[in-house]
Amino acid sequence: MIKTRRGFVDLGKTMTKQNVAFIGLGVMGFPMAGYLAKAGHNVTVYNRTTAKAEEWVKQYSGNFALTPAEASKDADVVFACVGNDNDLRSVTIGEDGIFSTLKPGSLFVDHTTTSAEVARELADIAESKGFGFMDAPVSGGQAGAENGALTIMLGGSDENYQRVQPLIDCFSKMHKLLGPVGNGQLTKMVNQICIAGVLQGLSEAVHFAKTSGLNANDVVEVISKGAAQSWQMDNRATTMIKNEFDFGFAVDWMRKDLGIVLNEGRSIGAHLPLTALVDQFYGEVQAIGGGRWDTSSLVAILEKIHHNR
Repeated sequence: MIKTRRGFVDLGKTMTKQNVAFIGLGVMGFPMAGYLAKAGHNVTVYNRTTAKAEEWVKQYSGNFALTPAEASKDADVVFACVGNDNDLRSVTIGEDGIFSTLKPGSLFVDHTTTSAEVARELADIAESKGFGFMDAPVSGGQAGAENGALTIMLGGSDENYQRVQPLIDCFSKMHKLLGPVGNGQLTKMVNQICIAGVLQGLSEAVHFAKTSGLNANDVVEVISKGAAQSWQMDNRATTMIKNEFDFGFAVDWMRKDLGIVLNEGRSIGAHLPLTALVDQFYGEVQAIGGGRWDTSSLVAILEKIHHNR
């Protein structure tokens, strides 16, 4: 029996064991690859830091390779979860990249948050080499990855989506095909726009409550049961009140994502004034040394302004 988004199912009756490669064992990729191994697939991993790959092999049943090309050469499906557009190009079409050994008829699935442009670029190369490509950015953070409860936004063909569903069921609670390659990344941009706006509003609310003399914890307890409720309020408000910011997705990564959003917005003529403003605020967080703080640290800038008056 294994856990999927549809509950617990009998592996032998629902899923054929596959040869899978997973490229990138950061806070997201490490547990995601682990769920594939626990589901019974033959998993080979690659990580830029070999020690991390060795650690993964000790924790799960699988193998590690010294290059992306070696990890991918016998794979039916290859997953990647790396840092940015340049990292993705490096592990796919760079020296010893995945695309040099991936066999025709196989499938590459990219969980990195990147530009839609690089997704389409690599999809064209994949098609010319005879294998499939899907962009599949994720939401849910480190906790979602560790709990096998990610939300995955996919772009690509329906045929490839049907093929990969049993695999991504292993580490997700929700996934959906949203159109052709690139649409997964565009949907992730929508996701980050929403998160940025909600966190700025929550930061201002927490700051206002504290500055006005209210008991901020009591206030959050009340309003979280009404229309103001959000995932960010439920999971970050208490730590924001305490000025604790070591709980998840880092500001440095959020700024990378918002840069992608704003570039795309300019290219399509979308007007994103709030997103641009929040991106500037995150720049201020970086400037005071908070680049590795989590994204709820927007409140720190408001507190700093207040105390400097």
